[in-house]
Amino acid sequence: MTQMLTQNQQTYRKFTTILDLSIYEPLPDDWIIGMTDVVGSTEAIEQGRYEDVNFLGASIIATIGNSLGSFDFPFSFGGDGATFALPAEYRPDAELALRQIAMFSWDRYGLRMRAGLLSMREIRDNRRDVRIARYAVSPEASYYMFSGGGIRWAEQELKKGHFAISSGTEALSAPDLSGLSCEWNPFESQRGTILSLLVEQGSKATDVTFSGTARQVMQILEQADRGGSPVPVQVPPRKDGRTSVNAATWANVASNSDFRKFDDVLRLTVDCTLDEVNEIKAALEEASNRGIVRFGLHCQSHAIMTCLVPGRDSNSHLHFLDGLDGGYSKAAAMLRGNA
Repeated sequence: MTQMLTQNQQTYRKFTTILDLSIYEPLPDDWIIGMTDVVGSTEAIEQGRYEDVNFLGASIIATIGNSLGSFDFPFSFGGDGATFALPAEYRPDAELALRQIAMFSWDRYGLRMRAGLLSMREIRDNRRDVRIARYAVSPEASYYMFSGGGIRWAEQELKKGHFAISSGTEALSAPDLSGLSCEWNPFESQRGTILSLLVEQGSKATDVTFSGTARQVMQILEQADRGGSPVPVQVPPRKDGRTSVNAATWANVASNSDFRKFDDVLRLTVDCTLDEVNEIKAALEEASNRGIVRFGLHCQSHAIMTCLVPGRDSNSHLHFLDGLDGGYSKAAAMLRGNA
């Protein structure tokens, strides 16, 4: 599978390049899109279960990658769920993984999880698309971004009960979550606040006008060191007090973190000053008034990180960021209110 996905896929090294939606390449018609979503995630987070929600949100990525023996497939972590894309020949693997995760979520955590699967043909028949671009977050690791409106549409359809995977009746083995962990204490903001931000295209936007607004947001954040990454420079303590990693290893952890990404929605978990938050909000409100964007945001004191370290290559680890208060979930609630 690795060769099939990467042999002709260009890799981009600047995040602002990823905001040019013309660079994205369409997925083949015979591919499938799968996704998960923890039901009642906002309530669970309010009960202090933010780590459970994030762990479950990333679990389908770990399960698919461990099943296939490769993490070189398009996926995106959304806080309380995730999305992935695979060639149609892997549909049985995807169906099994989705059912395993739904079972695991309920049996282990008492949280219901939506799990859905649909084809690219179904998405295109509904006048949406899924296109991908590959972003190198560091020399060792890269991940895929999505555009075309198909992911956002599929998420909305899943919440309506469409494209759901049936639970089945046979007993299932536990999902293989090797390499997935939440070992670190939350990271306190060093600059003022941890901003969770979601920005999507408005009804009057073109790809060009939306990209211009997204770049305006990024320009504000690029004034900060490391682009507003919430991952601390110094090695933090682990939850269990064990001896932590060395400085060089931690530098790789910080570099391989997904604090900024795009999957039909610009998703940011960044360490900001309050002035920067106000500047970003003013720019987005102006664009929202013109129908260019819809957005949701939430500020909190800390960020949290869920880690995925594939056994085959510890240097290609990825680290999924969210806000301590369930930042993406709360930003999504605001975005829905502005729709």
